[in-house]
Amino acid sequence: MAETNTRLNEFGQPIGRALTWQPARSPRPHTFVGADVTLEPLQAAHAAELLDALGHTPEMWTYLPVDPPRNVADLTAIIASQLEQPDALPFLVRDPGGVALGTLSFMRDQPALGSIEVGWVTFGPALQRTRASTEAQYLLMRHAFDDLGYRRYEWKCDSLNAPSRRAAQRLGFVEEGTWRNALITKGRNRDTTWFSIIVEEWPAVKTALETWLSDDNFEDGRQRRSLASLR
Repeated sequence: MAETNTRLNEFGQPIGRALTWQPARSPRPHTFVGADVTLEPLQAAHAAELLDALGHTPEMWTYLPVDPPRNVADLTAIIASQLEQPDALPFLVRDPGGVALGTLSFMRDQPALGSIEVGWVTFGPALQRTRASTEAQYLLMRHAFDDLGYRRYEWKCDSLNAPSRRAAQRLGFVEEGTWRNALITKGRNRDTTWFSIIVEEWPAVKTALETWLSDDNFEDGRQRRSLASLR
């Protein structure tokens, strides 16, 4: 979003708007209860049920920095590595009956700048492309903006990961550009595409998500209006 109130300094140079800025509060382990999903802090002990939820889906791991887990021990090690990251907070997604469905995580927490990222989205087949998957994303997004005071919410993906790019745009993220030769992952080059939602955009994004998720927007499990049409 372009600056709407660009100012000039004493040298006649354009500068950004002034901010009365209070740093955001870093997220803490918490359980979020929605209509279709519950998010709870991910633990290594969840590996067995999470492996069942993800099923045999090696294609899910193509663009992640680790290989597909072959067994519970592999997935336990992956979760343990996530939990060791000081600026990350991963969550397990469950359905209302308590069945594990997948994971997603806060990442790259920078409270002094008001910036945080969502990533490590590993949704099992039962969660993919569902109303519940959108609600899982919405619960973390709302917490970041409304409860913790962040001003920037990021999404990044391999530029070749078309499903991830579509998901970001559907949820209301704005594509910002691609960092070329950004990473080396699994012995190959990765260009990384950046997306964000900023606090000025959040009210409209929030309204669209809440309208889309409402019972009035569904009939026999099918949406009446798409999320894109509500923005």
